[in-house]
Amino acid sequence: MTVRSAGLLLYRWTDGAGLEVWIAHMGGPFWSRKHLRAWSIPKGEYGADEDPFTAALREFSEEIGSAPPDADYRSLGEFRQPSGKIIAVFAAEAHFEPREVRSNTFEMEWPKGSGILRDFPEIDRAEWVAEPEAREWLVSGQVPILDALVRSVAS
Repeated sequence: MTVRSAGLLLYRWTDGAGLEVWIAHMGGPFWSRKHLRAWSIPKGEYGADEDPFTAALREFSEEIGSAPPDADYRSLGEFRQPSGKIIAVFAAEAHFEPREVRSNTFEMEWPKGSGILRDFPEIDRAEWVAEPEAREWLVSGQVPILDALVRSVAS
């Protein structure tokens, strides 16, 4: 069975950086010391009976800790990841500045083999990133999502 996720990719235009996107650094001990290829669009899994856009809105709220901005969202399409997961992505131009980023958490044994269960945030920070830098920061499987956004805003 194919795992499906849905996410939102917010973007804005600035005088200095041009196109910027709102992306999140993945949380937990595996990602804590990584920067390049350690960022993602806010997204999460959804079930077969759930609408992907509804799931994307929910997952954004859970991962960022704020409701997504009211905006004119449009589908960028579905993107198969190296893991086989398929991500449905919806994009919108928005001016979004939350006071804080407060993600939901997941539990895992850490340190591995210790028998100690700890909670970690799904994401530990999120920010606006200029499109050229986002290409280096995003996990490689999500760079095609950025390509689709660039094509979409150019037309």
